[in-house]
Amino acid sequence: MALGRCRNYQPMFKNSHPEDSAIYQARRRELVEELQQKGIQDPLVLAALRQVPRHLFFAPEFRQFAYRDEAFPILSGQTISQPYTVAYQSQLLLAKPGMKVLEIGSGSGYQAAVLEAMQLQVVSVEIIPALVALAAKTLKLLDSKVKVLQSDGSEGYLPEAPYDRILVTAGAPAVPSTLVSQLKPGGILVIPVGHGRNDQKMVRVYREADGIRHEVLGDFRFVPLTGKHGWKEEKG
Repeated sequence: MALGRCRNYQPMFKNSHPEDSAIYQARRRELVEELQQKGIQDPLVLAALRQVPRHLFFAPEFRQFAYRDEAFPILSGQTISQPYTVAYQSQLLLAKPGMKVLEIGSGSGYQAAVLEAMQLQVVSVEIIPALVALAAKTLKLLDSKVKVLQSDGSEGYLPEAPYDRILVTAGAPAVPSTLVSQLKPGGILVIPVGHGRNDQKMVRVYREADGIRHEVLGDFRFVPLTGKHGWKEEKG
């Protein structure tokens, strides 16, 4: 993608957060260089990753791990995604500044912060109340305008529809038709889909004038999507 897309890039965080030290900023630059070597090239994504202080989405005692390219446990058996995965999904959106994006699965709030730093309008829904509170609290520290809402994300979020883009951060058993129906014409949905709860293929869905087109990409492992169109909770 052309670097010209970033000529008018305006940082989301105009002032450095007091807990964002020069050491953390240097680690973030090193992480972005690592992600570039792994194939992340979208300049909007790279600029956002340089900007968002990932360590603030970690408990203070675990911030030393924030700039490793690894997933990390958070509350309620969930994880903050590996930076590469965040970057890869964000790049697949083919997003342009000003687009409206629905994120399914707020988690820690980090992915939502990256999307907002890409100059996107972000609505983020999360089914787990503790994670809604966690994401909203951390995003507030950054003066974020992301809307974090408690809802069954497998059904999308109709009150704010339609969306230019939808990004799902949990693995689904199939592509929910409810999500596709909430895309604008020309919209894109990025979602991990698999026959098992723990192994998925990344799928990019295009809503085009003549129908729906699916593009199946690489292998990933996400926590399972729950809710009406997700995996059913195991009992026992």
